[in-house]
Amino acid sequence: MDILRRFGYYLIGLAIGAVIVAYIFREKGTEFCYAPNCRVLKDIRNKTLIYENEALQSLKTNRIDTTGISVSVFTEGDVIFSKSDTHLDSCKTYTIAGTLKTGKVELFVRNCDSIARISTITPIP
Repeated sequence: MDILRRFGYYLIGLAIGAVIVAYIFREKGTEFCYAPNCRVLKDIRNKTLIYENEALQSLKTNRIDTTGISVSVFTEGDVIFSKSDTHLDSCKTYTIAGTLKTGKVELFVRNCDSIARISTITPIP
């Protein structure tokens, strides 16, 4: 069998396998979350969120809904690793920027073992 025919069979098998795998993962509802940004946001979403006093005050002042933060910022937000401290042992701190209906916000989150504490919420002009 010549090399072109082998290569053709390989590509056909690869395409069929890719379609089957894509179908299985789509039906299962699996999320491909391997990038650092996605992994941090998923880890925070799976923990109990606690809003500290300064964050609660900012929520009231800027009329921000906590549901919008949970749904929008922690699913589609961007972790700013240059402003974050990920080398701590106890609670790593992250700065997360996201967009809400009222505008853009920046959150400062302390991500501990079982809880995530939102320390500050700052609107970005």
